[in-house]
Amino acid sequence: MPVELQNLLQGWLELESDPGLFTLLLEDFGVSGVQLEEIYDLQQSLDGQVYGFVFLFRCVEERRGRKKNVDQKGIFIKDDVAINSIFFAHQMIPNSCATHALLSILMNCSNIHLGETLERLKEQTQGMNPENKGWAIGNTPELARAHNSHATPISNPLTDKTQDVTTERFTSEAYHFVSYVPINGHLYELDGLKPYPMDHGPWAENENWTEKCIKVISDRLAKAYSEHGDIHFNLMAVIPDKRLAIFHKLNVLKTNRQLVLELLEKTRLDIEKLQKENISDQLPIKCIKKKISLIPSTSKDNNKEKMSPESNNIVDICVQSSSDGSEGEKIQRDMKSTHLLH
Repeated sequence: MPVELQNLLQGWLELESDPGLFTLLLEDFGVSGVQLEEIYDLQQSLDGQVYGFVFLFRCVEERRGRKKNVDQKGIFIKDDVAINSIFFAHQMIPNSCATHALLSILMNCSNIHLGETLERLKEQTQGMNPENKGWAIGNTPELARAHNSHATPISNPLTDKTQDVTTERFTSEAYHFVSYVPINGHLYELDGLKPYPMDHGPWAENENWTEKCIKVISDRLAKAYSEHGDIHFNLMAVIPDKRLAIFHKLNVLKTNRQLVLELLEKTRLDIEKLQKENISDQLPIKCIKKKISLIPSTSKDNNKEKMSPESNNIVDICVQSSSDGSEGEKIQRDMKSTHLLH
């Protein structure tokens, strides 16, 4: 992917929470077969495979330095081996949380085609600690260029003095993206502004991981509403590209259509072949014109038959004759005494 470094001087820009925009961003990363879909109703069950959730919420903290985060629920994973075994990166670059949220899902799924850029990043950051992974993301120009290509131009975060921004710690945006993803049977919340990944535990045997995730998010929203009186959030699911299923169905229909056409053509040829084989066995057709009476009228002389002019009619009857014509002659003899009742 060609990278125009001059376009990166303005830093990383904010992205709107839009499933179509995020899907295009994934394609620019080189990812294929994945899309994002917005979730409007938390009570509605989700059908089909879900790789993870991207959750956007309004930040109310004045500062969110990683050292100031308090593990109130005891859900932080602090074991270095466990942390480094998954893809969890600290957000070292301002406004990059959207890309961080997507990568936190994509890099922890084994059945997604990541493309050349992300495959290389995943291989190079294998075993790195979260801070180094964060710097690796921020210093990947292909990702920065793709990210900024979908951003709405705003004030430069590197020169805007109204923002409290430093190279290591900074005041977060008004809204922030985080990820929820299933890893090794547990629901993880991956937030680049937190010091550790958060483990919300396993889901029940009779439920899907998405059901547990929706419960966790619902509880979080309920708490936010009780503390601040309003909630601002957006939820998007990372799912397989629905276009692939549609294209598959279309290909199946095209294949079935071709099979039907081939069968019809074969049937037509078989019929023509049978007709050619049997044409010599068919008896000649002989047409007979017979003048008949629709309303017979007889005189006193029973041996003489009279017909009124208006009752005359000509009827053509085609019969199949034998080779000696005897069958046709028999039909002609029978027709002499035939009258049609009108």
